[in-house]
Amino acid sequence: MVAGNREVDLKAAINAISDVIQNRPRPLREFDQIYMKAGDMVMQSELIARWTNGKRVAFIGDGDAISVSIAYLHKRGIFEYGPSKIVLFDFDERICNAVKRFADKERLDQLDAELYNCLEPFPKCGQFDVFYTNPPWGASNNGESVKVFVGRGMEAIGYAGEGVVVIADDEELAWPKVVLQAVQRFGLENGFFVQKMMSQLHEYHLDDAPDLRSCNLLFKAVSGSKTARPSVATPQEALENFYGRENPPRVLYVREKKRVDYGKANEDEYSFELLDGAK
Repeated sequence: MVAGNREVDLKAAINAISDVIQNRPRPLREFDQIYMKAGDMVMQSELIARWTNGKRVAFIGDGDAISVSIAYLHKRGIFEYGPSKIVLFDFDERICNAVKRFADKERLDQLDAELYNCLEPFPKCGQFDVFYTNPPWGASNNGESVKVFVGRGMEAIGYAGEGVVVIADDEELAWPKVVLQAVQRFGLENGFFVQKMMSQLHEYHLDDAPDLRSCNLLFKAVSGSKTARPSVATPQEALENFYGRENPPRVLYVREKKRVDYGKANEDEYSFELLDGAK
């Protein structure tokens, strides 16, 4: 794989991504946590690492663990580039703790995570250069859930800078087009324009729609000056069908029940049937 002026060791990249995958918790489908496939994670991580090189980046949610991937591959020298600071904001404590443990284990000093629900006011407005989000795709609410996550990303960069939004992109379905239109309109209304769209780029582990893909939608602010706007809670009218049809938000945080050694089978998942005479 060629990136920039040098070839990336594809085997080393895939093995590093495998370490990241082993570390992350299992997805909760009721919150639209759908994980990107490993090969696409490699390609996406390289693209985002290059795009964020030397910058402070806010991840507004990150079940895929692209934030961890770009920090880890940079640390391992597989990528020559990467952001100077990465902070993940996620309402799932399992994901936040997994990021923190991995960052501590691998000495990824530029990587951190904070427990945060995007329905609440954003805590660190204007402290970042770029944002990244792969939100609930808004199939049942015409993209309202996407706009909530994107809005928090815009607040994170003070409405000046760039952002990547990963959302559904499928020529055979009508709703992804409706969502794409709504999100692009939302960007324009908030002083951003679509700099680039990378169509049908990623595949997912999604049983009920295995062929559904997503795109990278790259936004850029018209203004180069940060703007201070008050961050407020998400209005009630945006919550209907937030995570799918008849599935509005009801959870503030997903809490981690107990520490899990990711990469090893949990004792809750199995039992032993012993050989005759074995104790």
